[in-house]
Amino acid sequence: MALVLRLYVSTAAPSSSRAIVNTRAFCEEHAAGHYELEVLDISERVVEATADQVVAVPTLLRLWPLPVRRFIGDMSDPGRLREGLGLPAAPQAKEQP
Repeated sequence: MALVLRLYVSTAAPSSSRAIVNTRAFCEEHAAGHYELEVLDISERVVEATADQVVAVPTLLRLWPLPVRRFIGDMSDPGRLREGLGLPAAPQAKEQP
């Protein structure tokens, strides 16, 4: 099952640039080949942002699987994202004797 994500950003906000980089890196590491990411500039997509009830940027929406989940910020906490998106924990590296 693929993740369907929508990231609302503002081109004027440095945190939005970080959110784009962080979200793409996270998705490639934890869901490579199993996600769709749509990045929308809130100033150009006001109707969609209103319908999605976006009140701050950057905001990441998990649209699928349901229920819809929202994450606000620069997406710099991969543990919070992984847990919130319902992805399994990364396997622990085995210690060498």
